[in-house]
Amino acid sequence: MKLTTTLKEIALAAEEKEAENLAFRSFLQSQMSDEIDELVRELDTLITPQIDCTSCGNCCRNLMINVTEEEVNALATHLNSSCTKLKEKYIETGGSDDMMVINTIPCHFLHDCRCTIYEHRFAGCREFPALHLPKFNKRLFTTFTHYSTCLIIHNVVEEMKNRLSFHQ
Repeated sequence: MKLTTTLKEIALAAEEKEAENLAFRSFLQSQMSDEIDELVRELDTLITPQIDCTSCGNCCRNLMINVTEEEVNALATHLNSSCTKLKEKYIETGGSDDMMVINTIPCHFLHDCRCTIYEHRFAGCREFPALHLPKFNKRLFTTFTHYSTCLIIHNVVEEMKNRLSFHQ
C-alpha cells in the first residue's frame, strides 16, 4: 500500500475525485455498518502509525473543537490560569457554559505545526480523525469534509476503495 504523504497531493486528489467520493459515500451507506467499521479500524491501525500527525497540525488549522467545563478546568490548572481568564482568551460559549468551543481557527495552541498543550489537549483533538469509533457510516459527511485536509482520512478512504473493489 503506497500512502499519499503531502497535503498538496491530497488537496489536489480531493478536487479530482469529488464525484468519485460522492459516489463512494453513497456506496458506503449501502454496506453493512459492522463490516465497514471493522475495515476502517483495520486500516486506521495500519495507516495512522505511518503518518506523523504532530508534524502536520492541519487538523488544528481546520477543526472547530467542542470543549467541556472539565477540560477548561484542567487546562486552566495546567496553564496556571483561572478558568475565567482562560475562557475569556480562548473559549466561546453558546449562551451557556455547556456549549463551548475554541474561539479561533486555527487553534490558539498550534505553534510551528505542533500543539503546545498536546498532553492536555481536548477530547475532540484526541479523537480526531475518529476512525477508531463505531458507526463510521454515520460520520461520512464529516469524514469526507476532512478528506482533503487529513492525510490519515485520505489514505484510509483510498485504501477502502481498493479493498472494497470500488470503481466508479
